[in-house]
Amino acid sequence: MRITRDSGAGHSADELLSAGAREVYLSIVRSGGRAKTREHQAAEKQIQELLDFGLLIHDTDDHSDVVAVDPRALSISLSSSWQREAAQLLHRSVALSADLRDLGDAFSELSGQTEASSKIEYVHGYQSINQRLAMLVDSCTHELMTAQPGGGRSAEALRSAFDRDRGVLRRGGTTRSIYQPSARYSSPTLEYVETMTAAGSQIRTLGEPFSIMIIADRKTAVIPGSEDMTQAAFVKDHAVVAYLIQLFESLWERAIPFHANREIPPQVLSSLRRQIVRFMAQGIGHRVIARNLGLSERTLARHIAEMREDYGVDTLFQLGWKLAQEPDQSIISASEELSAEA
Repeated sequence: MRITRDSGAGHSADELLSAGAREVYLSIVRSGGRAKTREHQAAEKQIQELLDFGLLIHDTDDHSDVVAVDPRALSISLSSSWQREAAQLLHRSVALSADLRDLGDAFSELSGQTEASSKIEYVHGYQSINQRLAMLVDSCTHELMTAQPGGGRSAEALRSAFDRDRGVLRRGGTTRSIYQPSARYSSPTLEYVETMTAAGSQIRTLGEPFSIMIIADRKTAVIPGSEDMTQAAFVKDHAVVAYLIQLFESLWERAIPFHANREIPPQVLSSLRRQIVRFMAQGIGHRVIARNLGLSERTLARHIAEMREDYGVDTLFQLGWKLAQEPDQSIISASEELSAEA
């Protein structure tokens, strides 16, 4: 869903909703969450704004009625959608240089220009990428920022990360890492987080889609150069690196601190389970859902079984309807929370 702003809507470019639309929404909520459009003809423009935004929907039985939507659920949906759009735009911006490289070379030959050094370098193959990453982190002395989607990491990968990240801390630098919430269910990751946070590292989890990203000393960024992850782009362009830093800080601001205890924070569990329901409602299979969220299929099945048991429902539609009527906290199982898996 793409939101467009009408200059005549009565709000600035920094505001998502006009003051008038907010007042109309609050009025409808205070009246029971439902209204007839013919009774709000004077606010027709504001109601249309709320419909376009998604805070109001037409009643399926009576199209002249509008029904209020929970802003918290809408916020999660919009945030995920905008993050995906941002990631796609970023991928296109990085790929643009490679797509036009042959044309640029031809133009440079024509004009007698030569490029002193490339600001974006593509490295191919897992081994070559890992070697370049190791060299980059080993030379990092000020700050290391990483976004690592995909759930819990293997013990071998964590051992390598531990040695490199501790090296940054020993050199007087700082490290910040973002993982998906499913990393909280991985025993090797919990042990790594416990050790690294004790050494001074900061680690958080974020229940939104995000791409892998590594930024060293605010000078060099590493992002995927291909969808199959067999190519990485090492970026030194100042403008692109500055944009990636801003993107990381935005993700970091919304993420939740990860301190390696085995009790899952309520907001983390709530967000994770809403993602599960949303994926299932889209008809995505359990195996793909588990991979996207970085969960094992067994852990995913336990989440689904507990949610259905808590609400006494048998179908996904019934579960989705129940969750839409409840605050985020209610999605958490009333029974014992899932313990971390080995």
